[in-house]
Amino acid sequence: MSPLPRGSKKRSLRKTAVAIKYDRASMSAPEVVAKGRGGVAEKLIAMARENGIPIVENKLLVEMLDNLNLNQLIPGELYQVVAEILVAVYKAEAGVKKKF
Repeated sequence: MSPLPRGSKKRSLRKTAVAIKYDRASMSAPEVVAKGRGGVAEKLIAMARENGIPIVENKLLVEMLDNLNLNQLIPGELYQVVAEILVAVYKAEAGVKKKF
């Protein structure tokens, strides 16, 4: 094994968050609307919780989405995994609405 580049282990331990937005009616694909590491990631997660926005933990997906620019549509190779997450979120939201 080759040694890790200096500081890479510390960076990998920092929390990373990426927020996506998707509106079927007006968007051709989901897009990255916010992202951050460390304290910024913590604030994004806290804001999502405060506003009832679903949070999904998927380290590999976050790493891939973090490489995109803000307001960039996600690439086709990520459609399947993002679609599965969106379906799960929509089902969860529908279940919550039925309870009320």
